[in-house]
Amino acid sequence: QVHLVESGGGLVQTGGSLRLSCAASGNIFSINSMGWYRQAPGKQRELVASIASSGTTNYAPSVKGRFTISRDNAKNTVYLEMNSLKPEDTAVYYCHYSSRYGDAYWGQGTQVTVSS
Repeated sequence: QVHLVESGGGLVQTGGSLRLSCAASGNIFSINSMGWYRQAPGKQRELVASIASSGTTNYAPSVKGRFTISRDNAKNTVYLEMNSLKPEDTAVYYCHYSSRYGDAYWGQGTQVTVSS
């Protein structure tokens, strides 16, 4: 079992910045990747960014160049630095963990609201 705790969401104006954190605990010794997804009202959940155990990162085209995913292995924490935020970035952001054995876990979600 893996437990994910997110923090860092909030309300910010267009052009502002936020940093999300996701701390993982539990059976995290078989990690495959961690990442961030988001879901806006009336829309499907979509991948925002991910980072593999190798360190390889992947970004949605809509956030590339504005968002940066990183991790601190010593703290078992993944971060999402979000800059130049736009109203269309407004969503609930979810942390995701996948293991090499196919297990997947989600955080509880954190709201990000960008005002115009």
